[in-house]
Amino acid sequence: MNNILTPLKIKNIEIKNRVVLPPLVRFSMIEEDGYVTSKLLKWYEGIARDGVGMIIVEATCVSSDGKLRENQLGIWDDSFIEGLSKIALIGKKYEIPMLIQIHHAGFGKNIKDVEGTILDDILEKFVEAFKRAKKCGFDGIEIHGAHTYLLSQLNSRLWNTREDKYGGDFQKRMYFNKTLIERTRELFDENFILGYRMGGNEPSLIDGIEIAKYLEKLGVDLLHISTGIPEERFRQAAKIDNFPENYPEEKSFNLDWVIYMGVQIKKHLNIPVIGVRNIRTEEQVSYLIENNLLDMVAVGRAMIFTNRWMKKARESYLRRIKNETK
Repeated sequence: MNNILTPLKIKNIEIKNRVVLPPLVRFSMIEEDGYVTSKLLKWYEGIARDGVGMIIVEATCVSSDGKLRENQLGIWDDSFIEGLSKIALIGKKYEIPMLIQIHHAGFGKNIKDVEGTILDDILEKFVEAFKRAKKCGFDGIEIHGAHTYLLSQLNSRLWNTREDKYGGDFQKRMYFNKTLIERTRELFDENFILGYRMGGNEPSLIDGIEIAKYLEKLGVDLLHISTGIPEERFRQAAKIDNFPENYPEEKSFNLDWVIYMGVQIKKHLNIPVIGVRNIRTEEQVSYLIENNLLDMVAVGRAMIFTNRWMKKARESYLRRIKNETK
């Protein structure tokens, strides 16, 4: 039986345990120019030192006009390589695989009206960003296809009602993804992971399952299930009253509806799945891994607000196992 400390291997990449630092955008540590700062390096070093299984570096933008906010990391030209390489070196120092999330904020509901030439240009910028990310020394890339940003907008049948190559039926809504992956396939050798953070509800869980299966066919190595563009009725439908029969009843153990989507999507895939959202305790992670509900679990805000979360989680797990075997 797997547990929180069980290693995992993706391609040739060795992952020491099942805990992931998700791509938390640390706005307070970045200046408006989008370059890596000493504060940001210190943050990633602290997480790596405590021994998480994998780090996914925060949303890094392919275009200066595609940012979430002014103070967001950039990767739109070669001047960013030096700073980003310093982050990648931290992963090498502590033998923690590091992926970098590549991102564009998109155009909101106006995605249906954006000129195709603009999307062509952004697609080219994604391709160039992928090449820079590999030059930086990261162990892989996570495409940001969730949270109502550009690829989420294109993936969603709610917002993408375009009538060109970028939208319409399912295959056309997936055109950006398919073309991007095909054009960069040579980068993803056995030492470079292709990950994808996707919305489990685009707008429904049924859509999320269809997208996930398609991404696996395209060659994605790792899926990270988060939120997409929901209608409220679809979000409510994704909730569940309980997990398997041994689900703990304590209110403090509560698992989020987004975690449930990850659990359901995993059932349809052969590649590893990361679940995320409102995970705070080692017990929650252990439950999901030990019951084979997810392959890896992302711990986000708890890593910020709990000093040395991973160190304490490891100690908590080992202490609990020791007590159970007495």
